[in-house]
Amino acid sequence: MSGLSQVTSSRAPSAIGPYSQAVVADGWVFVSGQIPLDPVSGMLVEGDLSQQMTRVLENIGAILTSAGSGFESVVKSTLYLTDMADFTTVNDVYARYFKPPYPARATVGVASLPKGARVEMDVVARITCETSG
Repeated sequence: MSGLSQVTSSRAPSAIGPYSQAVVADGWVFVSGQIPLDPVSGMLVEGDLSQQMTRVLENIGAILTSAGSGFESVVKSTLYLTDMADFTTVNDVYARYFKPPYPARATVGVASLPKGARVEMDVVARITCETSG
């Protein structure tokens, strides 16, 4: 993987398959899809969708920080929902983490997600500072 570097954060759950939490290439960080897993237990977070979406974003934030980036540098996000009726709830939580100009975004309805999660999200961001691990 010449020119690519793997990003890991102990404050986000370990990958549950053969993929990296994120990869950096040419000043960009590509964060793999995050579901609401507790970083310590690796278990799905209990609670309502708002709590689960918050955990997804906290996981993404930890990975972005390890890559030398942050929410303000996200240019694209993709949300995956098992029930499109959850769109408003997810938007309410999303708006607490992202400020204008908002990233470009797609929201996709899916039949199911790993571990029975209701929401998954991935992002692409620019690197904004030196990585801190």
